[in-house]
Amino acid sequence: MFLNYLPLLLHCSSPPAFYFICYIYIYNKLSYIVYVIYLLHHCLFLSGNIYIIYTYIMSNSNSRVTVLSKLTTVSSRPVGPDHTHSFTALDHAMGLHSLHIIFYFKDNILNDFDLDHSRVSLSETLSLYPQVTGRLTRDENGNWAVKCNDAGVRVVKALVGTTLDEWLSSADMLEEKDLTVWDDMPDDPSTWSPFRVQVSEFEGGGLAIGLSCTHMHADPTSATILLNSWTQVHRRQPITHPPFYSPPKLHLRPVTNLQTQSATFYETKSKQPMQCTVQMASATFRFSHATIKQLLLEIHEKCPDATPFDVLAALFWSRVARLKAGKNNDQRRSLTVCVDFRKLLRPPLPVGYYGNALHFSQLSLGSEEMEGCGLGHVAERLHHHMSRIEEEEEILSAMEWLESRKDEETGKLAAPFRMYGPELTCVNMEHMIVKSGPTGNEYTAMFDEDAGPVHVSYNVGNVEGEGLIMVMPGPEEGLGRTVTVTLPSKQLGELCEDEAVLGLHPKLLLSGRH
Repeated sequence: MFLNYLPLLLHCSSPPAFYFICYIYIYNKLSYIVYVIYLLHHCLFLSGNIYIIYTYIMSNSNSRVTVLSKLTTVSSRPVGPDHTHSFTALDHAMGLHSLHIIFYFKDNILNDFDLDHSRVSLSETLSLYPQVTGRLTRDENGNWAVKCNDAGVRVVKALVGTTLDEWLSSADMLEEKDLTVWDDMPDDPSTWSPFRVQVSEFEGGGLAIGLSCTHMHADPTSATILLNSWTQVHRRQPITHPPFYSPPKLHLRPVTNLQTQSATFYETKSKQPMQCTVQMASATFRFSHATIKQLLLEIHEKCPDATPFDVLAALFWSRVARLKAGKNNDQRRSLTVCVDFRKLLRPPLPVGYYGNALHFSQLSLGSEEMEGCGLGHVAERLHHHMSRIEEEEEILSAMEWLESRKDEETGKLAAPFRMYGPELTCVNMEHMIVKSGPTGNEYTAMFDEDAGPVHVSYNVGNVEGEGLIMVMPGPEEGLGRTVTVTLPSKQLGELCEDEAVLGLHPKLLLSGRH
């Protein structure tokens, strides 16, 4: 481990500094102090840059993550004066949630983030996203908007006191939050950064890049494309999906339609009472191409057109319902399904559309149907449901219902409500894969050629109720998928020992279990 800090020692020009660092290392007194001294040494000679750098030490004996420094990164080109960005009604509806994504890389592909050109490439990328570097304000109607004042993005540097492999096999949901620095929005957000980036180095050379933001600003696709764009700018490659704003397709139609199942479901969801807070936990299951292929073959007779999402959502929904069967055996089982609708509109939205493009719907089945008809039947019902909700009319009607909550006199939108929950929610991220290859896929985020992430975590903040299932692409090509499940702690423990799930031989990650 000492060799990892040799470059830092060589940068410290004075013998006393060298001996002091050696002393700290020998007595194992928080080796991150080495990095702090290194930063302080170099900050004396940095001038004329666009970054505000300050360091601090935050010591926590219970955490393996130690924050070393914070800086503010602004765009390389200033934004014009008096520029604001308005949120859609859907953006406002997501206001209670936050989004946290962590990209894990096997090697430290950024070298020294505080000094190399990766900061410069981030600044160049941010010049395309003035909404990301701006600050929240209220518009004339009292709705949230972004004042594009180029106040910058908070960037945190941290060290992790273990190797990447050990972290992926032993960390749990609470500990993983240490890789995505986040503060809830204060009453006055005028100086609060709604986007945060955390760069964390592991022992032995691994790296994690955490991206956090309000869900009002971006959905998983938008946030993923933002980081993908950063990697492309870093490699001097053209941006595949430049940001696109204010699509006319999302504006109200002359004649609205609120008489749809989607509008009814949204209205019901908005009236759901607050849930009692329980301790939640999560685990990630990685399934191979061969496993999913075999699973699809087994249900082919019941559902010949099933997708990996259909079968995995059916599997985890069925197993979670089984865990609850003892309490509510006679009740119907409900699943809220969340899909990205960029490609479902006609004409489709550009993949680079910045904002939220998510549609929520609900499927309910009887308990006997769930438990007695087999996995193939549940997958078939899910597949049929997905075909129906992908109709454009359902999506536009839901958007129009959200707009209808606006006060006719003031123009102010109604307060947001929990879109994830209280019923079990399953997010479909199949849209991140197309037949010709990934487009915007998180595993194409490469700061160096052929050095993509080995794992990507997605977490949604402020999830309450029964839990959340996210079905995402896997690192291997083909049918391989990654499923992250967030449930009440006791139920998650039982799910991690469920024979039907373990019989598919998934690789278990970030569950707190070795």
